[in-house]
Amino acid sequence: CIFLLTKSLQGSPVHFMFSLCCLVQIKDDWPGYNLDLFTYPEHYHDDIENVYIPHGVIMDRIERLARYVMEDFEDSKIMVLCVLKGGYKFCADLVEFIKVLGRSSNRYLETRVEFIRLKSYLNDQSTEDLHIIGSSDLSFLRGKSVLVVEAIVDTGKTMKALLKHVETFEPKMVKVAGLLVKRLSTMTESLTDYVGFEIPNRFVVGYALDYNEYFRDLNHICVISKTGKMKYKI
Repeated sequence: CIFLLTKSLQGSPVHFMFSLCCLVQIKDDWPGYNLDLFTYPEHYHDDIENVYIPHGVIMDRIERLARYVMEDFEDSKIMVLCVLKGGYKFCADLVEFIKVLGRSSNRYLETRVEFIRLKSYLNDQSTEDLHIIGSSDLSFLRGKSVLVVEAIVDTGKTMKALLKHVETFEPKMVKVAGLLVKRLSTMTESLTDYVGFEIPNRFVVGYALDYNEYFRDLNHICVISKTGKMKYKI
């Protein structure tokens, strides 16, 4: 049995839900921060509505997720499977924090990073199909403790399909780290073991998350505007 404790902070955009792994939950009515408070590529000024999660907050949260991973994995070596392209910044920062924590403790978790590239979006809509770009042979996962690192989990279709594919290669164990998980009524099961932020159903970009390959160069996670969707629509 898992007991949840929800705590609201005065004026805070988040609820903190404490369970076996703390979850930072962003409220449905969180308007984000005014763009004037942050720096970002000026050519995106009309293309984003707000700064939804600032870069510094992202980094602090990833450091905490790294601690959870260090505490949970019993093996001294893990295979990190980074889901490209959107997950590359999250994966790089998460692995770096794991290394830093290992150097300052009596336990070092050795990480080997491999990559898989998926495509399941057209414009701002998740499609039914999972497309693995490049080699789909993940035989190097056999018998290994695996951490799948994904930037965002929304409908769960892509992650379910990926985990099913991964399991065919008989890893020792598999856990999933998702920086963002969307709060959807259609999500019937939890697919992530480590969650950075649970967010409402908003289409967000930045921190390597894209809209048709644009916005990956934003450091912050931002909400795309209608203007941005129309400008970069294919």
